[in-house]
Amino acid sequence: MHESSIESIELELTLLARRITSFSSNKKLGDLDRSAYLLLGHIASIGTVGIKTLAEQLHLDISTVSRQTAALEQKGYVRKSPDPQDRRAYLFHNSELGNEALVTYKQRRLSRISDRLKDWNEEELERFGELLRKFNESLCN
Repeated sequence: MHESSIESIELELTLLARRITSFSSNKKLGDLDRSAYLLLGHIASIGTVGIKTLAEQLHLDISTVSRQTAALEQKGYVRKSPDPQDRRAYLFHNSELGNEALVTYKQRRLSRISDRLKDWNEEELERFGELLRKFNESLCN
């Protein structure tokens, strides 16, 4: 690897992290924070799920996911039910309110991202998406 390329990537990642934080914390998008958005989206994509599975799939501590799902439950975004396989554990699913919040927030995010990328052609968008996915996957190894 070329050191100058790695330095350039490091700088751009630092700038990206700063801008994404600002971009994501903009209240015009809605009431969800990043963790709520990720959890609701993940639950929506896989259906009813337990804390341990969520923690494993999102690469988070069980205590973190437990706290975050409790906050979502208090807001009425998720509901829990006893796990029929293990009565000591609970399974979570999105409530109608949670799904509505997720859809609204996601639509607003997509609109903002689309606006920022409106001058990119389809090939650039596809390649950028592929490289982001590859980079995200490398962070999990």
